[in-house]
Amino acid sequence: MDAYNPPDVPLEVLHADHEILVVDKPSGLLSVPGKGEHLSDCLLTRVQAAFPEALLVHRLDRDTSGVMVFALTQPAQRHLGLQFEKRQLKKTYVARLWGRLEPKTGTVDLPLIVDWPNRPLQMVDHENGRPAQTDWRVLRYEDQTTRVRLMPHTGRSHQLRVHMRELGHPILGDPFYATGEARDFPRLMLHSESLRLRHPDGGAGVTFKAKVPF
Repeated sequence: MDAYNPPDVPLEVLHADHEILVVDKPSGLLSVPGKGEHLSDCLLTRVQAAFPEALLVHRLDRDTSGVMVFALTQPAQRHLGLQFEKRQLKKTYVARLWGRLEPKTGTVDLPLIVDWPNRPLQMVDHENGRPAQTDWRVLRYEDQTTRVRLMPHTGRSHQLRVHMRELGHPILGDPFYATGEARDFPRLMLHSESLRLRHPDGGAGVTFKAKVPF
């Protein structure tokens, strides 16, 4: 991996109330601090500078941008944590892939496990991997690339990145799983576009969206 140079951009708040905070995470910023002082700048510390009571609920990869929710109370953190655990949230991502993905819709069902000698990389393992499913829908073809909407049913580490690579269409700009020209992009072309959840106060369904920046 290249040196960590987190983007110097203002915090983009999509929604805030008495229980939850929703922000648009920039690409290139860690969700939580890494090991060592040079990896201390992250979305969590930036959020807590403005909202000291903010609590972590989930993470996005450093290079992924888009919707991330934080809890502002401990009951809200538990409530949201259970929704993630029980897969009651609906997450959609937009990605740009290398090549022309066909057919236009489908599902990847490939179990994943950490590739220990090469961690944090993940790999497909039919015997020991944890179940992982991703639905895809092609939005349009652009030159030699495909823009897709991805709907994961599970939340495994690097799930979308590995699943697309296994289809033969790695996500553009992926420093881990793309090679050659597919890797030669200014950022990982993966964005958490929307998150639908039940609000901790009352349980009503709410959807939060962040505009795709590529």
